Amino acid sequence: MTGYQPRPIDPAALTELRTTDDAGRPCRPFTADKGGHPLRCCLRDSEPGERIALVSYAPLRRWAAATGASPGAYDEQGPVFLHAEACAGPDPEREGYPFSRPGALRTVRRYDAHGLIVGGRLLEIPAEEAKGFDAAFDEAFADPEVALVHVRAVEYGCFHFEVRRP
Repeated sequence: MTGYQPRPIDPAALTELRTTDDAGRPCRPFTADKGGHPLRCCLRDSEPGERIALVSYAPLRRWAAATGASPGAYDEQGPVFLHAEACAGPDPEREGYPFSRPGALRTVRRYDAHGLIVGGRLLEIPAEEAKGFDAAFDEAFADPEVALVHVRAVEYGCFHFEVRRP
């Protein structure tokens, strides 16, 4: 069980990304020869043989467009994997946070309602993964300015998932 709700990429955004990504490039699906690609549409790792795509995604830009925020230079885009075709989304029975393994490093980046960075921290995922993430999110949302949090991989800098203020 997790204390916060990890959010996949919005289905409407996924539909767009499966045509043209946020860098303006066409989507180029491929068949995964091995598993383990972190899919941001359903928040699980890919399985061998699945049709997936690697696209450029700008999570803060899309959130800002929906909320009227103006993140300016904080509008980043980066690589994310997703299913090449629509999927069922996250498994509601899944426990824990996605793409979580003890020892992995994540950035937990905090944004205010304007889309500006108001802090962040490095998280080395502990053995009790959910407790580690919950503590990082508790810390983030203790600041009343924080509207949402992005979790990113340190190794590649890619966006993993978003958590919004409860």
